[in-house]
Amino acid sequence: MHCELFRLDSEQRIRTANPQPAAAWRISNYSAQLRLAENLTPSRGIQPGAHISSGRENTNVETSYFSRPIPLRLIVLLTLAIHGPLLAMQLPLTNSYDANFHVFFASHYAHHWFDPWNPKWFAGFSQTTYPPLAHQWIALLSYILGLHTAYLLVQLAGILLIPVGVYRFSRLWVSERASSYAALMSVFLGAVIFLVYFAGQLPTTLSAPLYLLALPYFYDWSRSADGRGLIKGVVLTLAAGAVHHVTLIFGSLLFAIPVLWLAVVDRGEERNAAAVITRALIFAGLAGAGLAIVLLPYWISIIRHPIEQMPIPHASRSNLLLNLTYLTNYFFVPYGMLIIAFPFAAWYGAANRRLRPLLLGFWITFIFALGGTTPVPKWIFGRYFEILTFERFTLWAALMVLPIVGFMAEQMIDRHRTRAVIGFSFAAIATLLLPMAWMAVTPFSPNANTNVDAVDSFLNRDGHDRYRYLTLGFGNSLPKVSTYTDANSVDGEYNSARLLPEFTHYGTAQLTSAKYFGTAGMEALRMMLRHANHYGLKYIFIRDSYYEPLVNFAGWRKVESYNADAITVWSKEDVPPARPIPSDAMPTALEGLLWGTLPLGSSILAILFAFMIPDRARVRSDIVLPFPAPEEEGVLIRGAW
Repeated sequence: MHCELFRLDSEQRIRTANPQPAAAWRISNYSAQLRLAENLTPSRGIQPGAHISSGRENTNVETSYFSRPIPLRLIVLLTLAIHGPLLAMQLPLTNSYDANFHVFFASHYAHHWFDPWNPKWFAGFSQTTYPPLAHQWIALLSYILGLHTAYLLVQLAGILLIPVGVYRFSRLWVSERASSYAALMSVFLGAVIFLVYFAGQLPTTLSAPLYLLALPYFYDWSRSADGRGLIKGVVLTLAAGAVHHVTLIFGSLLFAIPVLWLAVVDRGEERNAAAVITRALIFAGLAGAGLAIVLLPYWISIIRHPIEQMPIPHASRSNLLLNLTYLTNYFFVPYGMLIIAFPFAAWYGAANRRLRPLLLGFWITFIFALGGTTPVPKWIFGRYFEILTFERFTLWAALMVLPIVGFMAEQMIDRHRTRAVIGFSFAAIATLLLPMAWMAVTPFSPNANTNVDAVDSFLNRDGHDRYRYLTLGFGNSLPKVSTYTDANSVDGEYNSARLLPEFTHYGTAQLTSAKYFGTAGMEALRMMLRHANHYGLKYIFIRDSYYEPLVNFAGWRKVESYNADAITVWSKEDVPPARPIPSDAMPTALEGLLWGTLPLGSSILAILFAFMIPDRARVRSDIVLPFPAPEEEGVLIRGAW
């Protein structure tokens, strides 16, 4: 039997497998209208999940598993299943560039919570030059778990927050189901793998999801004056800013502007665009005032000592098209299979009015992430271009495009079902495995896995810590030495905190890797050796024989060796004990008190508000759809028996 139902007033044909009475058809159609009405809210207009078309519409209820959103808790569990073992293997601590640097900062807070002046690097520097929240949480947890486990736990918290933040951010743009796909893809994101396990950028990967969690509240407040959104959004912004300054200054704007644009687009006819923008400015003003107070010692330090040193080369600022290794490291590895999705994301984003602000924000961030490949970042940032590193922009661009890719996945799965699921699964796994494979073959080596126990043992005995020391050829193992000894060094890893002229007058980063910075690096090392008596520099630990002739010529003599001569100790006899180097960068006691209380307090407030202040319920609009009367229906039933 074959039956067709025609509705004359809508001129729309609905095919069904079996014939239905007219009344049953009206009930089915009325239920479909109610499902559509559920996607209409007074605060957001048409939700991304409400697909309205003027042509043929299928009103059959989908019961396939593929048609349902993936529960967020399952995505978080998958994140834990993937990243938990990798962190348990301590890959960031043994394989990344910056993980031990953050452990070093945390160790100082663990011993001197209210004194941010750290004498262990650069003959003394202020840790108020770097927002402290991530380091302070590591320090707190280290009292129970130890520094390394505490670091891994804080990093795990940041990783688990990423899919949650992506989901909430995506719900501003696309349906619940597409948002769940975007959150699932964030678990496999190459940029996250790269930054966590190779770059070791804990603050970047922790602050980004905090901002993503704050953006829906910014939207709610700007669009509909939701007071709870204002409070929770501002507090989350304070916590995110207390984690990372670069994400605060640059990343927050790149994400917030498209969201503000969306709030204006979704304002509805009854609301004024000027009111939406005014509320957004109120949010920005409150957040700015709060950040000015919470990070007051940071602002004081950068105003008192702005970064005016010679530019230090960094591969992310290069023209990636001229170097295949750099292109692989900063483009192919972080994006992975997302590169194939970019043209389609541009097509889908441009075709959907609500996605256009997000698409524009993504492309701007994407261009910034290319570093020196285009002149745009240098034009926009000016002198700050020589200070920034651009791998974090890659993470922001990837997070920003995920809602559009999730929308694409929803459309493709609706059309191709199992084939689309297999294709996206393969792409996700390939995106995850690519950075892991790259870490095994990359020519970039942080040397973070060097055993430095013998070095620490030497410095901690026989009064050797009365003198300053220098390491050469240790790479990113220098923070491991500094964390577990009381001795102080003239070198260090944090470029923005250096005030010694031997560093600021030359375009070099760490002296321990001086040879990799060419003439500038070796000249900076010569100047430091020449001024050894001034700084009390008596001991030099060498892990690369390249430096031995220079050190020998400057008057040092080899006194010990460790690890089968892999590390040698050199000493100079006429060096006096080290003395404190006067500096106007030393924070006051009040700055230390603010630094030890306000950033941590902002995160505690954010946690409390998350549980104590419930989110506003998404009240569905009371749209009354009149039940069609029989005389209004105009149904023609034609049957073929």
